[in-house]
Amino acid sequence: MTIRRPTEGPEKDVSDWWKTAIIDMEPGKIAYHGYPIEELIGNVSFTQMIWLMVFGELPPQNKAALLDAALMSAVDHGPQAPSIAIARMASTCGVGLNNAMASAVNVLGDVHGGAGEQAVALYQMIDNIAAEKPLTFQDAVTEGLSEYKELHGKFIPGFGHRFHPVDPRAPRLMELVAEAKASSVVEGRYLDIALEIESQLASSKGKPIPMNIDGATAVIYAELGVPAELARGLFCLSRSVGILAHSWEQMQQGGRNKGPIPRDLLWTYDGSARRAVKKSD
Repeated sequence: MTIRRPTEGPEKDVSDWWKTAIIDMEPGKIAYHGYPIEELIGNVSFTQMIWLMVFGELPPQNKAALLDAALMSAVDHGPQAPSIAIARMASTCGVGLNNAMASAVNVLGDVHGGAGEQAVALYQMIDNIAAEKPLTFQDAVTEGLSEYKELHGKFIPGFGHRFHPVDPRAPRLMELVAEAKASSVVEGRYLDIALEIESQLASSKGKPIPMNIDGATAVIYAELGVPAELARGLFCLSRSVGILAHSWEQMQQGGRNKGPIPRDLLWTYDGSARRAVKKSD
């Protein structure tokens, strides 16, 4: 069978049905955004490859290192995280790794998994306000927070954590961003915005509301020019590592049909009392 790429006529219309600038592939040839795969192998890291696939260019090593830190820092948060718990439960149902992973990734939505995207959008909103209005930096952050609350409610994504008084991942990531800013790898605008949000939240609440992993990775994504919606996709890539690890571990541990609570405990029932079915006349 001869495989070819039509250049004219009706067959060209068929070939044009799908268009992509990502991969050029034909027998004996694979290239991503113009780079031959054989040259990429051994010279480009997985994180650099993610950047190339998404943005179309190979990243500078220092920017790739920031992306790598963001991706590795959010891989897992234990079985209390719904996505991880679902992965483990699915594994006890006799499905394969791909099924368990898909089940878990499918729950990474607005509430569980969406805060990073939302934080990027918040930072970008504030950055636009600061650029367009004659306000001090602090007032621009205040106005941005107010607008965000009007649109989305009082919850500010990326700050505070239900388990950690201080999320241990966030300060280290901010150290890396600060170092990158000092070396002119990134501008640091979004770092400054996030730190000012943290300060204003502490003042308004009367107690610290520290940045969490979502707020910290959002700083990195925003500094690297990642669109807000794409930030969620990157988080899904990151969390997939933990999902894979927990799915595999559960398969090794065994167990069948494990639900969300042990079998000797029953859920709370708050419906109608026991009642008889009335027989019809």
